[in-house]
Amino acid sequence: MESKTESFIHCAYVLSLVLFSFLGIQDSVKGRLLAVSKPDPTNAAAYARWLVSQNSWGVLNTISSDLGGAPFGNVVSFGDGLPNKGSGIPYFYLSDLDPTARYAMKDHRSSLAISEYPIGTCGKKDPENPTCAKITLTGKLVLVDNNSKEVEFAQSALFTKHPEMKEWPKDHNFKIFKLEIEDIFLINWFGGPKPLTVDQYLHPKI
Repeated sequence: MESKTESFIHCAYVLSLVLFSFLGIQDSVKGRLLAVSKPDPTNAAAYARWLVSQNSWGVLNTISSDLGGAPFGNVVSFGDGLPNKGSGIPYFYLSDLDPTARYAMKDHRSSLAISEYPIGTCGKKDPENPTCAKITLTGKLVLVDNNSKEVEFAQSALFTKHPEMKEWPKDHNFKIFKLEIEDIFLINWFGGPKPLTVDQYLHPKI
């Protein structure tokens, strides 16, 4: 018959297995575990950069030429740099078989909406709760010059976070786009959006 000590050790072992399994699931969902702690909500620039770098997908909105200029939202994957070394600029790997890329080629005006909720740091809060942060980056969705050094950086950013992309069909004509940010809308606490300029976002005080 098991002693109390043996029973306690057994329970602890089972609990550790469950915990590691949970972390493994989280890692497979997000692509990587969080390695940077969440910044203080009062540091809007640092919080915004953390939110973008830790996410891997969002809703990219373009102006639809097929729907009379109506906004068209599409779930897309993105990357802004190597893990925990993001530039803050979202890069995308898009095919012109998809309407998002086609619309952007005709009208560059776009926005990317990202939520903290998929990261798993909102607990049981509703995604619309102001303390579960959200950010919308608005600007122009443009092609990255295929002969530039930037395209190498963007490719590393995307393929590191989304390795499956490397195997996507070549005949689908995927190209690398980036969002040239012109405006930032961030809510990470009560009291409305935080005032945040593009320059403050790109050069945060960590």
